[in-house]
Amino acid sequence: MSRLEFDFEPLNKVLEGSEITEYDAYEVFSHSKHDSEKIFKVANDLRDHHKGKVVSFSKKAFFNIVNLCRDTCSYCTYKAEIGESKLSMMNIDEVKNLAKSAAKLRCVEALLVTGESPEQKYDEAFKWLRKNGFSSTGEYLVHCSELVLNEGLFPHTNAGNLNRSEMNELKKTNVSMGLMLENSSHRLLEKGMPHDGAPSKDPKARIQILKNAGELKIPMTTGILVGIGENEREIIDSLFTIKTLHKQFGNIQEVILQNFEPKQDTKMKDHQSTPQQYFKRVVALARIILPEMNIQIPPNLSPTNYDDFLDVGINDWGGISPITVDYVNPEFAWPQINTLEKKCTEQGFELKARFPVYPEFTNMINSNLKEKIERLSDDEKYVRRKFWR
Repeated sequence: MSRLEFDFEPLNKVLEGSEITEYDAYEVFSHSKHDSEKIFKVANDLRDHHKGKVVSFSKKAFFNIVNLCRDTCSYCTYKAEIGESKLSMMNIDEVKNLAKSAAKLRCVEALLVTGESPEQKYDEAFKWLRKNGFSSTGEYLVHCSELVLNEGLFPHTNAGNLNRSEMNELKKTNVSMGLMLENSSHRLLEKGMPHDGAPSKDPKARIQILKNAGELKIPMTTGILVGIGENEREIIDSLFTIKTLHKQFGNIQEVILQNFEPKQDTKMKDHQSTPQQYFKRVVALARIILPEMNIQIPPNLSPTNYDDFLDVGINDWGGISPITVDYVNPEFAWPQINTLEKKCTEQGFELKARFPVYPEFTNMINSNLKEKIERLSDDEKYVRRKFWR
């Protein structure tokens, strides 16, 4: 990659293959307030160099297993309370039926989502699990994973701070798992802040779970929330925390950058949306800090301009479903896959469907799962087109 036509040495060093320091990352981010095009160009060049012109997504069904949650986040509408119409407690038949329907539509991923350890707070959740023959949400997720895998879908579980034993069991059927770091700052747990009332969002706890995943060699998706009240140093520290984890264990397969959007019936309903220019700068910085990693933004949270992010370093759109809504962000519909592909093509990118595990991380999964993936994959370990179109 060639040097830039201006004298901003930290960025030139990155283009020459050096890793950026935290100090220089902060300087670059501060500088980008007044001249964002430089950081955008570097991010774009780094993505092209490390990822080429392929942008991926996962064709999925969202299994909203149980949305009771022991935590209370200031921005969350996913969590339900007993008696609310949005309450979901999927029984075994419902899981199996959705899996069958998703397979008919050529979905590849079964995203299994729950609230944080609901049985620890809600007697109703405890009784529901007992009625179905399970002692914990983690145990039920193991069973659901086996069900959806038998129907031809590949499970990816995102259920908060699972313990090491639960993760080890889920590893047998899940090709990957997910846990958002959200932010490495303890300040966001303080009274009146977004994670006040959500003990599982303690960064120490989340980092330990990610370390457990690393030791268990589980391909892991993580990421940060942008625009929830963090400052610039907290953003940069969060990205370097993820970088350090990946250097230590080599299992962070993807970094999601999710922009905050206010929702009614939450404490943060009057908090402003993440400013688009700020979000684009964060995305570009993430590529500069993590040049070789897979970086995703959810297109449904930037419905009018998601294709703009192709110019600031992303190489993935995350999961998109033709059958279920985004239960975490139900106000925001996923784009049609045909529309997504058209926008990618117009900007010189090839859209490819991937499995919930990225091609370069399939070496971490067990032989049974690897064999199932190989039946559907092309030479580059993406989903063969005929199996998702």
